[in-house]
Amino acid sequence: MATRRTKSDRIEPRVIGAVLATGLMSLSGVIVETAMNITFPTLMQQFHITTGTVQWMTTLYLLIVACIVPISSYLKRRFPLKRLFITANLLFIAGIVIDGLAPNFPLLLTGRAIQGFGTGIALPLMFNIILEQVPLSRLGLMTGIGTLVTAIGPAIGPTYGGILVTALNWRYIFWILVPFLVASFFVGVKTIRQVTPTRPEPFDWPSMLSIMVTFGGLIYGFSAVSSHAWLSLPVTGSLVLGLVGLAYFSHRSLHLDTPLIHLQALQNKAFSGHLLAFFLLQIASLGLSFILPNYLQLVDQKTAFIAGLMVLPGSAVGACFAPIGGQILDHFGAKRPILLGLALAVLSLLGMTLLAQHLSAWLILSLYVIYMVGIGLGFGNLMTSGLQHLTGDLKADGNALMNSLQQFSGAVGTALVSAIIAASQAVAGSTTALKTASGSQTALAVLVVTSAVAWLTMVWSLGQTGTFRKK
Repeated sequence: MATRRTKSDRIEPRVIGAVLATGLMSLSGVIVETAMNITFPTLMQQFHITTGTVQWMTTLYLLIVACIVPISSYLKRRFPLKRLFITANLLFIAGIVIDGLAPNFPLLLTGRAIQGFGTGIALPLMFNIILEQVPLSRLGLMTGIGTLVTAIGPAIGPTYGGILVTALNWRYIFWILVPFLVASFFVGVKTIRQVTPTRPEPFDWPSMLSIMVTFGGLIYGFSAVSSHAWLSLPVTGSLVLGLVGLAYFSHRSLHLDTPLIHLQALQNKAFSGHLLAFFLLQIASLGLSFILPNYLQLVDQKTAFIAGLMVLPGSAVGACFAPIGGQILDHFGAKRPILLGLALAVLSLLGMTLLAQHLSAWLILSLYVIYMVGIGLGFGNLMTSGLQHLTGDLKADGNALMNSLQQFSGAVGTALVSAIIAASQAVAGSTTALKTASGSQTALAVLVVTSAVAWLTMVWSLGQTGTFRKK
């Protein structure tokens, strides 16, 4: 039942400005990440590098973001929000300028690394401001808007990159973002305020090293699946190294008075369920974003540009439904938008799986729009609902955990479906189109199971009650 808004429900204009400023940085990071994938053939030709080398443009960036995001809760406790914002913004602008001018690939890679540090600080900052400064009754709406900001990037990134590479030059991918980042800087300086005091806290370098080993090993291991066997040293060795790092980090964090992340948040069963569903749904979404463009090109014989355009409407619709899902949560609670959204995701994936041998471009577009409506309704609300099970002192840690898994899920989802499709394409006989369609059907079936488990997890999690405090 809808409730009447009071003065305490009002969102201050400066808070909206702060979310806009931090959101522009996060959006810029996602746009560059997705747009640069289009430029790989051009970069390989211009800088005389191999496919394995050019992939480091994405891999290095993701590694750095994945290592910085987990310490966001420590950074929030230790440093003022405005100082973090200024640091992130200036790092990102510096990386953009370096890449725009880079005369060689090592310098281009350096610029991407600097951008990774900026994005790693900025991405959790937006949601920390929302969680801390938005009235509880409007939290769903603002989290939905925050999700829209980051979700619209993958929707426009490939098309943005394709147009600029074709019509102008790949360097304009960076230069066009500079005015937006400068505007973000001035808006953020004026609107970001500190509402909770910071406190001096030692930085635990062994934990930071274990985070680097964890995400370095896991992301590299899953990324190497496309070019190495599962039981090879680059894959298995890297994954084992990552798991050892994770075990050490977990043990150390649980025995420190001031860890980088308070893992006690995971003792809350409802939050842990939300976190698992959030991770599984991201695997499904990023796996699907790999399958569809490849299917459109290799099976339906569409160009890369047309393939990008065919998934653009679905991505845009999903981004627009994020704030709508948030408003439904604010008025009626989390169960309706989350369970409905995840059900739509499961059903649309099931439809793609059953029709995978004969998916036309227009059928893909239709089913993908349904899928993204479901993601728009459910994804942002998973974060909102999950973090509401934690008290204020643990919300930043929960936010760090969710954003960390979001980065890691990209490597898992892409590696999972690419390995399945590659195995199908390696089978002797038949045409590449038929083998790709068969492999895509198997990969889609795996994503159906993944998203169905996420739905079942949320049915259980939404039945849990209460919040959890640090001891």
